[in-house]
Amino acid sequence: RAASISVIFLLSLITMTLAEPPGCKIRITNRGLEMLKAETKKFVEEELSNITMPEMRGKEGRFQYTIKDVKITELNLTSDLRFQPDVGLLFEVQNSSITLNFQRRILYWLFYDEGAINASAEGVNIFTVLHLIKDKDGRLKISNVTCDAFITKMRARFSGTLGRVYDFIGTFLTTGMRFVLNKQICPALNHAALVLINQLLETIPVRTEVDSYVGIDYSLLNDPVVTETSLDMDFRGMFYDLKNENETLVNYAVNPVVREYDRMIYLSLSEYFFDSGLFSYFKGGLFQMQIANERMPKDLEMLLRTTYLGTIMMLNPALMEHPLSLELEVTSPPRSTIKTSGASVAVNCNVKVLVLPPGKPAVQLSSMTMEGKFNAKVSMKGKRLAIHLDLRRFKIFSNQSALESLALIPLQGPLKTMLQISVVPLINNYIKRGVQIPLPDGIDFIEEVVEYHNGYIIVGANLHFRTGLREIIERKLSGETDNSI
Repeated sequence: RAASISVIFLLSLITMTLAEPPGCKIRITNRGLEMLKAETKKFVEEELSNITMPEMRGKEGRFQYTIKDVKITELNLTSDLRFQPDVGLLFEVQNSSITLNFQRRILYWLFYDEGAINASAEGVNIFTVLHLIKDKDGRLKISNVTCDAFITKMRARFSGTLGRVYDFIGTFLTTGMRFVLNKQICPALNHAALVLINQLLETIPVRTEVDSYVGIDYSLLNDPVVTETSLDMDFRGMFYDLKNENETLVNYAVNPVVREYDRMIYLSLSEYFFDSGLFSYFKGGLFQMQIANERMPKDLEMLLRTTYLGTIMMLNPALMEHPLSLELEVTSPPRSTIKTSGASVAVNCNVKVLVLPPGKPAVQLSSMTMEGKFNAKVSMKGKRLAIHLDLRRFKIFSNQSALESLALIPLQGPLKTMLQISVVPLINNYIKRGVQIPLPDGIDFIEEVVEYHNGYIIVGANLHFRTGLREIIERKLSGETDNSI
């Protein structure tokens, strides 16, 4: 028996070891759910107010009646939304009321009468559980709805000349209507969840293009983990090269850990999230740049001419009249490092100094290796994550000889200044739009705080609805996109 327990433990350990760690995690807390309560209640009230009831005809003794045009005119719901551990979400309505209006047509002996009836359903109770899963495409989805609804009592108030006469059949009519209304509530909520709310969840990006070079994979790695206090989701959080989607970086980074519950939502991103982006842009050929002509600072060009005067004179003195060029090419995928002190990106680059004689091939004067280290500041705006880079450390050395490396020392400062003035702003301008995080349309981060940990960052924030659930879903059904992202 001890041996079998050891085998089971070993298999469990192997499974945990082989499991793919997430590059991105999201936790929604009870505070986040509180913010959703009002929107959820409003959405449910809209769905229930659209309930249609069939025309009712019948006969009771000498009475013949027809009831039609049933409309819900008012809903007074006392509702709650909370996490259902290991399942999903629970929406509950207790001791609430629904006011209805409908038209009657009644024949009693030779008397014919018609008019309006106001009715109220009291003691309305609804218990709805939304089962959340990861579907086959890695998307968050409501897979099933468990619904139970009942109305304790229903009262009708008749108007018209024979109102008092009809009161004694009121119990008969309201019992039938209570039965019919009971049968309508759960189908309406099932449709709202399985069709409409799932439409909202489809606005969360799963595998989508970021720009013309890379895409990002936000597919869920497993079903969401639901406790009494939070909903935790593990996403792949991996960038990929659009030209070769199968060539991706393997995730060996640490698993981000979220321990907080104070904010409405927490987003955690590991070093792998950033490294996969750097890897994909590298494979896509983006990390290449030429600095020449008007993009070449005059002071730097003069310093380069002075440094390589001897080389130019040895090659061909006529080359002195032609413009110089710097070609920068990153030689390996840059790597990020995240520590409690902040985040940084290390870059190795090959730098070539060239002369550009018009109408002829470029003439190489030198080839250098550049090692740079950038500080990376992570920020959030709406639901887009952006990075701002700042060059902190810079070193160049010759690929030819140690002696030439000594000769390059005067170039260190001017080249670093050139990178800070010309290159880094170009990079920051390109990446400032950022990348969307996996949130539905119409919901944004506000009041965010970024914390740096060893191997990952955590963004704690509150949530803001820019528009109602109904508007978001209708826009999705009509094919419109969220222009803010």
